[in-house]
Amino acid sequence: MNNSSLTSADRATHVKIVAVSLIAGMLVIGVGIAARSDLGVATGAKGQLEATGPIIKVGKPTAITSSGTSAVR
Repeated sequence: MNNSSLTSADRATHVKIVAVSLIAGMLVIGVGIAARSDLGVATGAKGQLEATGPIIKVGKPTAITSSGTSAVR
């Protein structure tokens, strides 16, 4: 029984590979769901997400013109 290569491995080895990858995938999904529960956002009275943080206001529009000289970068 030569199971050193994926192409020459027997059926049991392939089943083990699939089982380990499924378990690893479920573990990654579980960690992602657990990490997502604490995003640092506030929830309202109805259970909806509310944005928190500083408010950034838009300033006056500015015009950008060329000085006529070329810049070497």
